[in-house]
Amino acid sequence: MQVVNDSPTSGVARFFKSASVIEAYEMRAVVLSMTFFFLLFGSYSVIKPVRDAMGTVYGMDNIQQLFTGTFIVSFLVAPLYSWMASRVKLSTFLPWIYGVVALSIVGFYAAFEFGAEEDRWVAAAFYIWVSTFNMLIISVFWTFMADLFSRTQAKRLFGFVAAGGTIGGIVGPATATLLVKSLGNENLMLISAAGFALTAMLVHMLSVEKSRMIAAGVEAQRTTLDHKLAGNPLDGFKLLMKSRYLLLLAAFLLLMTWISTVVYIQLGDLITKSFESREARTQAYATIDLIVNSTAVFIQLFGTGRIISRFGVTTGLLVNPIIMVIAFFAAILSPVLLVLASIQITRRVAEYAVAKPTREMLFTVVDQESKYKAKNVIDTVVYRFGDVSSAWVSSFILPFGVTGLAIFGAVVCLIWFPIAYTLGKRYESVSGSTLT
Repeated sequence: MQVVNDSPTSGVARFFKSASVIEAYEMRAVVLSMTFFFLLFGSYSVIKPVRDAMGTVYGMDNIQQLFTGTFIVSFLVAPLYSWMASRVKLSTFLPWIYGVVALSIVGFYAAFEFGAEEDRWVAAAFYIWVSTFNMLIISVFWTFMADLFSRTQAKRLFGFVAAGGTIGGIVGPATATLLVKSLGNENLMLISAAGFALTAMLVHMLSVEKSRMIAAGVEAQRTTLDHKLAGNPLDGFKLLMKSRYLLLLAAFLLLMTWISTVVYIQLGDLITKSFESREARTQAYATIDLIVNSTAVFIQLFGTGRIISRFGVTTGLLVNPIIMVIAFFAAILSPVLLVLASIQITRRVAEYAVAKPTREMLFTVVDQESKYKAKNVIDTVVYRFGDVSSAWVSSFILPFGVTGLAIFGAVVCLIWFPIAYTLGKRYESVSGSTLT
């Protein structure tokens, strides 16, 4: 492998290298990737509390209906995404995904300006659309990362790249918290749309950087974006069903989603009862996001890469099931808003800092078509199926309060644990570059 003599000399470059063992030839790609994820997650974090507040307009008692609608829309979008990827070059298709998201937010802004924000059905449409595209854009980002960095690079770099998103998750909720009362929900949407438009430009810059790394002969994925993917709209589902490895990935995500959903529903119910105004609820959600991301970013910058390199991917996958079993038992003993909010913070810190980057590393060993098609099905359809199924289960458990949901969550964690262990061992046993 050719080594590029481009040693970092600036203080920022030395910090990057010391924080996550970044090689000189990787520096530009890592900085661009972090900036990309910063804008992406920051833009989403600005609009996320607006979405959650719109969920309360529709009614948290009927939240399972919103999850059902999101699952249906996600199920329809997945083959459309696959169909487009088969007809447009990836280098053109990927930036347009973020451009379309920006335009859609502007469209909802116009609707709200005409007084539609208090309409339950418009609020439901907004909630469903944001809940659909948020999984798509993040899935596409990590697909791109798995198609840019190699398996060994991912272990060192994905935690650091994820920190870019977490910093965006700090800036986003802070922006929402500080500006929601003066600007209102509608103008926050315009800030979010502008951020998504900028991410489209960064996709193009990273595509150029990928080509440069390949031409230089340094370590990177050897695939190209200057082509269309073969196949048809249902290929993502077919690839998923043919691969035991991908099915394990889907099961892992499904169970993780069940855990996050039961906590989200109960927390939303308590927030609705505790705060009367829509703006106050938006501020409560934004405050939780700010705490989560402020804590997670330090672990991502200085710990994730070292933890995975030292203890392995299997350990990274097992962190969340272990933490959540303990957290659910705490909720059983003290089922109040403060405890449940603390559980939500703990779960998301562990997920963002360790579990999420580790899960994305698993896709570096699958072929390019599976990265862009099967991964999209897992990250959108499977994820949203987890949402809707656990939401309906939670609706039956909700009368039993936090205790009932906590018992359900603890049982799910006991199933989640062996799947995480099996998946991690399967990944670590790979001797070649691809796995099926």
